[in-house]
Amino acid sequence: MQTIHPAAPAAIAALAPLLGDRLSTSEALRDQHGANEAHYPPAPPDAVAFPETTEEVAAILRECHAHGCPVTAQGAGSALEGHHLAIRGGIALSLSRMDRILAVHPEDMDAVVQPGVTRSRLNEELRATGLMFPVDPGADASLGGMAATRASGTTAVRYGTMRDNVLALEVVLADGRIIRTGSRARKSSAGYDLTRLMIGSEGTLGIITEMTLRLHGQPEAVSAATCRFASVADAVDCVIATIQSGLAVARIELLDEMMVRGFNAYQNGDLPEAPHLFVEFHGTPAGVGEQAQAFGELAGEYGASAIRWTDRAEECRELWHMRHQAHYATGALDPGKRTLATDVCVPISRLAEAVTHAQDLARELRLTSTIVGHVGDGNFHCGLRVDPTDADEVARVHRFTAALAETALRLGGTVTGEHGVGLGKIAYMAEEHGDAVAVMRSLKTALDPKGILNPGKMLPADDEG
Repeated sequence: MQTIHPAAPAAIAALAPLLGDRLSTSEALRDQHGANEAHYPPAPPDAVAFPETTEEVAAILRECHAHGCPVTAQGAGSALEGHHLAIRGGIALSLSRMDRILAVHPEDMDAVVQPGVTRSRLNEELRATGLMFPVDPGADASLGGMAATRASGTTAVRYGTMRDNVLALEVVLADGRIIRTGSRARKSSAGYDLTRLMIGSEGTLGIITEMTLRLHGQPEAVSAATCRFASVADAVDCVIATIQSGLAVARIELLDEMMVRGFNAYQNGDLPEAPHLFVEFHGTPAGVGEQAQAFGELAGEYGASAIRWTDRAEECRELWHMRHQAHYATGALDPGKRTLATDVCVPISRLAEAVTHAQDLARELRLTSTIVGHVGDGNFHCGLRVDPTDADEVARVHRFTAALAETALRLGGTVTGEHGVGLGKIAYMAEEHGDAVAVMRSLKTALDPKGILNPGKMLPADDEG
């Protein structure tokens, strides 16, 4: 095996007696764990480890810390900014076998899980309790990965993000120490909020090995609708009015005309190629009916047409399954290319300006781009088709992403509302956070002095701001 990191051979030799056949250097497995859903080149690790307990994770980190060997935690591998790629080599720490649901406390509306549990599996287990875990990023991601990337998704406008739905964590630090943050209590004033520090740290400060999650009641009734608009601006203005009116939408999603074209191509659909909103309401039958009627009247004021409602569970699932295929539907446009996915988040009052600017910019740069967004909280995504071998097109795509990030910051927003930093957004960290980047570096140095945890992610190098 040709190693990528010079410390890897010694670390692998030290870990072999601990893990046996759960430590692999096979080329096929390394290639599998070096792939990604996005446009980044493959980055195979030197070895893949499959721990099954917190104690094994701690033992792995103690050895890797002693040898100075990088460790990159991996979940389901669905991230779009390269978070899970072992770009400096070393050990890929697959948490897929740490997949137990440890406890469900219906009376307290919380659950304790290991990081390899997926959101769909947890909700299957919860079905009989009348409870659910609402955070839904689309992909059937692992809950550990969702916490590490501070994931959100289509339901965040009502239920919040992972930041709002994680009560406590068990975390293994770079040197193998095991700590617990938070508790099952719903609030605390005791000490620094290390739980929030770890959520969204992308595996750069510690490895999450257990989570206590906040649960919510399953809605008694659900009603969903699609409606189309003459322009993206009309659709976004409708979203702003909906939020400002106080209607308790559970989901409100924007699709531009190119995204609709992608869905039609990918799923043989027949939606008119015009901007659409997909909406959903949760609550009692009477409450959902009232909210749906109010939304229909409000949408009509912004020129909405072809409003189609359903309260049938199967049709609602089909609608959101289609929405969750946006990444692959984008891939149906310009076949043979790859998709660079990027996202920004702005105050909702500036959302129409940001979205229309992104559309104009894509046309100006002659790029195939789709837009889809969790627009109830000002977050939208652009999927850009790019041929990695076409230097001119690659340059135009990077001009687009840089201009979009700058626009988001100018409008009082952030360069990523959901995807996270990973590899793709490092260049904008100094511009968004200024001197706070130095504080982040201090935290990283304090918790990971040898820099072994997911190196090359999140923070720019010292000479880059």
